[in-house]
Amino acid sequence: MLTKLRNYFTHEDKKLRDNRWIFTSMLVGALLSLLAAFVLSVEAFELAKNPDAVLSCSVNLILNCATVAAHPTSSLFGFPNPFLGLMTEPIVITVAIAGLAGVKFPRLFMFTAQIFYTLGLIFALTLLYISMFIIGALCPWCLLVTLTTILVWFAITRYNIREDNLYLPKKLSKQAHGWLDKDYDKFVMAIVIFLIVAGIFLKYGNGLFA
Repeated sequence: MLTKLRNYFTHEDKKLRDNRWIFTSMLVGALLSLLAAFVLSVEAFELAKNPDAVLSCSVNLILNCATVAAHPTSSLFGFPNPFLGLMTEPIVITVAIAGLAGVKFPRLFMFTAQIFYTLGLIFALTLLYISMFIIGALCPWCLLVTLTTILVWFAITRYNIREDNLYLPKKLSKQAHGWLDKDYDKFVMAIVIFLIVAGIFLKYGNGLFA
């Protein structure tokens, strides 16, 4: 089993191997994000019934889902933000499974997906900023959503650049392909995640574990 799995992700065809890593990353990220969205949606209902409810992810004063959920930005569109994840992540999961099955997506479809997922990434990072610097508390499940959104965004961006789905100018497209060949995108993703984690620890320090 392990041999088959290793062979699956180390296929001699570089493009096929890359696709398998890309769509597996998308699938795992979307599944985790869907799980987080489901848990947060259930807890949103719980808080609606009982504002004083003690949530499972309310660990301390810093890691506290209830504090974050009580802020107005937790329902920016008139309903709990996690509902957006329940609506969108199944689409990402479907795309990932289809990609693993070898489906070739239309250029316009993937370009549109890139736009919407970029908006999703901006939304997730904006909520993280509000949580850290305005609310002053963090939601563990929300942090998971932010992490997986970053993971999926870099995966879908890598695929779209490689497949020329972004309608980039020829010169810029060539430069972007060069970045992919050297795996610079993976390096940038690691830096982004590191900066977020470092920022959280620098701001809250030992308070995270109090």
